Amino acid sequence: MTEQQNLMTGQQHRAEQFRGLHNAGEPVVLVNAWDVASARIVEAAGARAIATTSAGVAWSLGAPDGDVLARDLAVDLVARIVGAVSVPVTADIESGFGATPDQVGETVRAVLTAGAVGVNIEDAVHGGAPALRPVDDQCARLRAARSVADDAGIPLFVNARVDTFLRGLGGLAETVERANAYLAAGADGIFVPGVVDPELVADLVRDIPAPVNILAGPGAPSLPELAKLGVSRLSLGSGPAEAAYGMARRVAEEAFGTGTYNALVGALDWGTVNALMTRR
Repeated sequence: MTEQQNLMTGQQHRAEQFRGLHNAGEPVVLVNAWDVASARIVEAAGARAIATTSAGVAWSLGAPDGDVLARDLAVDLVARIVGAVSVPVTADIESGFGATPDQVGETVRAVLTAGAVGVNIEDAVHGGAPALRPVDDQCARLRAARSVADDAGIPLFVNARVDTFLRGLGGLAETVERANAYLAAGADGIFVPGVVDPELVADLVRDIPAPVNILAGPGAPSLPELAKLGVSRLSLGSGPAEAAYGMARRVAEEAFGTGTYNALVGALDWGTVNALMTRR
């Protein structure tokens, strides 16, 4: 077996492994990473998979979130994380880094080449008033992603993000309608950020015939509570990156204000982080 075949076999195994983590009542927990250091820290804490956060990745590379970051920069970061961890990696590719379905397919091909085994593709339209892509348009983009993955022989987990609640552009019926269309177009799971009400989460799980992904943070039900509701995937999104940047601001404001350094208490020490970076 050639080195290329070995790499392909390993990626296929990780893809199947990642698919197997999506179980109703026993959700896979994704503490989203934005660089190699955060990915290794999350893995060392016990992660079964690593997910990137598009916002955190964009911010770390000097761009705002929302289809602004260049595709090659995002893909390069995915490749770096894949090469740094031993667990499956799924990549948040925003709306696909492309204006057309074919361009979304090109992005998915690049992400697969980088070694990822999953993608998030959102249906929000950025750059103006809050809006969602027409269902037919989004389905064409998802079909392109599915086709590229199938041609590559990798069972890529396509997580279709429905931004109805996050953008205030629809309720349960609209969300379920979009979810079913996206599943028919080749999606494997449905991500509905902006929903944490237990009754609504239970309705989504009941009405969507696929793994349901919920975005959690302060004020959301606990992991055991969401598990009881049948959630299959729990993401923290940009929250971890925001928390890290919040600490950086507190440290800076204290240093420039009172001239003290108490905000640094509780930080990971140099030796711990350096050891994670030198791990093979």
